[in-house]
Amino acid sequence: MNDRPVADGPADPMDTIAAQWRRERPDLDLSALGVLGRLSRAAALVSEQVDAVLAEHGLRGGEFDVLAALRRAGEPYTLIPSELADTLMMTRAGMTGRIDRLERAGLVERRIDPADRRSFLVALTAEGLRAIDGVLADHADNLARITGVLDPETADGLDRALRLMLRGLEGSPGAG
Repeated sequence: MNDRPVADGPADPMDTIAAQWRRERPDLDLSALGVLGRLSRAAALVSEQVDAVLAEHGLRGGEFDVLAALRRAGEPYTLIPSELADTLMMTRAGMTGRIDRLERAGLVERRIDPADRRSFLVALTAEGLRAIDGVLADHADNLARITGVLDPETADGLDRALRLMLRGLEGSPGAG
């Protein structure tokens, strides 16, 4: 890392931070600071922009995630709550709150599981299906716009790099 302009543009705030740390603590290897600082900032900005599009459709990110998981499941757009929680990598208690909100909004319904009457299924309602299908086109356009600043080769490289990083993080002690 350096504090000079880089080939693809002028120095950014992470370059300034890295230069300050090199000056103050040259004994430390903080070479990962730029990558992780930019990754964190990019994630925050992407989240803001995704949330803005979802809000235009009256949804929050977590609600969208549940509707999208049900939609991806295919007809009859039904999953058990534990499958939803596992798919979205969240707790069962957190999933219950999301399901409650979506049920009150008329976007999902709970049904008794015919295979196990002690359990229930979560299913998209007709309104839920319309809602998720309505937001998906805008969501896809937004994601394409966000990544559109990258040429296809750079986007593929970033995808590969992040996949490797996630494998390492998810497999490391203390992960997950």
